[in-house]
Amino acid sequence: MCGILGVQLLNGERVDRTLLNTMIGQLHHRGPDATGFYIDGPVGFAHARLSIIDLSGGHQPMHNEDQTVWITFNGEIFNYIELRNDLIQKGHRFRTQSDTEVIIHLYEEKGEDCVQYLNGQWAFAIWDKKRDKLFMSRDRLGVRPLFYSLTAGMLLFGSEIKALLAYPGLTREIDLQALDQLFTFWVTLPPRTIFKGISELPPGHSLVSERGQVTIRSYWNIDYNSSNDSMSEQEAAATLLELLTDATKIRLRSDVPVGAYLSGGLDSTVITALIKKVSVSRLKTFSISFEDKEFDESGFQQEASSFLQTDHHTVRCSTQDIGRVFPDVIWHTEKPILRTAPAPLFLLSKLVREQGYKVVLTGEGSDEMLGGYDIFKEAKIRKFWGAFPESKIRPLLLKRLYPYLENIQAQSPAYLKAFFHVRREDQLSPFFSHLPRWELTSKLKMFFSEDVKSELKGSDVYNDLRERLPSNYSKWDGFSQAQFLETMYLLPGYILSSQGDRMAMAHSVEGRFPFLDHRVVEFASSIPPALKMKVLNEKYILKQAVGDLVPVSIKKRPKQPYRAPEIKSFIGEDTNVVRHEYVEELLSTDRIQKDGIFNPGTVQKLIEKSRKGRAIGIKDNMAFVGILSTQLIVDQFVNRPIGGRQNGTAV
Repeated sequence: MCGILGVQLLNGERVDRTLLNTMIGQLHHRGPDATGFYIDGPVGFAHARLSIIDLSGGHQPMHNEDQTVWITFNGEIFNYIELRNDLIQKGHRFRTQSDTEVIIHLYEEKGEDCVQYLNGQWAFAIWDKKRDKLFMSRDRLGVRPLFYSLTAGMLLFGSEIKALLAYPGLTREIDLQALDQLFTFWVTLPPRTIFKGISELPPGHSLVSERGQVTIRSYWNIDYNSSNDSMSEQEAAATLLELLTDATKIRLRSDVPVGAYLSGGLDSTVITALIKKVSVSRLKTFSISFEDKEFDESGFQQEASSFLQTDHHTVRCSTQDIGRVFPDVIWHTEKPILRTAPAPLFLLSKLVREQGYKVVLTGEGSDEMLGGYDIFKEAKIRKFWGAFPESKIRPLLLKRLYPYLENIQAQSPAYLKAFFHVRREDQLSPFFSHLPRWELTSKLKMFFSEDVKSELKGSDVYNDLRERLPSNYSKWDGFSQAQFLETMYLLPGYILSSQGDRMAMAHSVEGRFPFLDHRVVEFASSIPPALKMKVLNEKYILKQAVGDLVPVSIKKRPKQPYRAPEIKSFIGEDTNVVRHEYVEELLSTDRIQKDGIFNPGTVQKLIEKSRKGRAIGIKDNMAFVGILSTQLIVDQFVNRPIGGRQNGTAV
């Protein structure tokens, strides 16, 4: 894991090393172990290294034998040993033991198609001097970030936006169209980011800059048409376990110790169990506990740790802790968020680093690949309810889905029917599964200022997404459509970024995700939906596959999504006063008015409602966090010089 940065001046001028140094300095948290540079006239690379493979020989930027191919690389290639052996047989000579050098020689052998052979998580840029070509790529699922800016006569790229914004004269302005998307889908739709003029390379895509032309192409996508209805339960379970075991095994390849996150849920417990199965080393596991019992899962964590005999470490998180670190969290997310959930993960990665670890395996991706989220069950119930609108049972089933949401439990069937939108016209929508929550999130736009509303008049975010759907999307079943939306948008755009890469790398920790091995993902897409969710039993086939590797109680426990306290993290439950000065400042009427994104009047009503302890619903909590995080983005990235801030704190 590292931070990468590059500049290509299309006018042929020479890249300034001092400027590269300033920009890569913004990524020190991603690579504190070493910094490297390469300049070839109009092309310049910079690299901040977190050393994990070949600690002494893996320095970057790295080159081939005759120094005609150079690379700056962020990530890990887990099948690098097998690829290296094959390349040696083809006559390639290696100077190091690193996975970075494997990419170089594979590029020499296969050109741009080299990405098809990689099993890993990556963002890299290659400068091919002979062809005068810059080639960039991002991994299939978007585990590692890669941003770029194409302006007159210049191409910038980097692991994080803050490094690009350190380039003098680059526009620092909020993209209101992106904000519209985020306050609907929770994410911006790539290539759009929250900043004008800065783009995100979509997952599974490559970029080529050659002879003044920039082209972007897709090299991978998920296809649910290959679903095999004849696949038996036994076959599916056996193959899934085999692939997942190997995915876990190769993700243990490291020259530094590897730990694991253990949340107490099924997915992280499965990965921890598989690590124990393929490794004899003593395993350290890490988790979050909450002072607030509504969110705490420490009992299940201890049970899993005891069953698997791990050396377990926990960071205890309070509401005060979340509010305290929230500016740092937003500095690393580089976009507004609607939940505080990333904040405890920020504290968790700090614990991991303090324990001397740089690498952890996690269970992320299982819910998307194998149908674990409540949204999949919810859509199934809503489909049945739409067919039998007078049913008295369906509303009760929806209540059973969300036992942890007191607001849902208190509602009448009429309210539930209105909220969950069992409407005839919605059943024909390609977004049927997600409409209720997207429409709920869209209600937050009532807080936008009149100027913003005017600017967004006529905007159609649903059409923005519709245009990005695969041509065969309509042929998939509803379950697969819901999986696609989660996997291709929310997973890379929020889960793997705001809760994953950014929170881990804030403390120089690399996360690895066996469930996101592309072999596992592709096989999972071929499993019949009925084996992923049996009636309303989520991730059924995973439970069958792992057998007695995990405790029975973990397999049978109801799905509880990872959540964290929200408004109460910023306004005291007992005192009803704002706990942190920055909250008071950024949400003041004057500041809201000055920044111009939100309506001061409606924001103040929300604050007063929160002070009185009446802002208890999902919408109020999302609105508060969304407004505050947006104000932090404006404060940290628009109103202040990037070079004057570090980790969310003015320096």
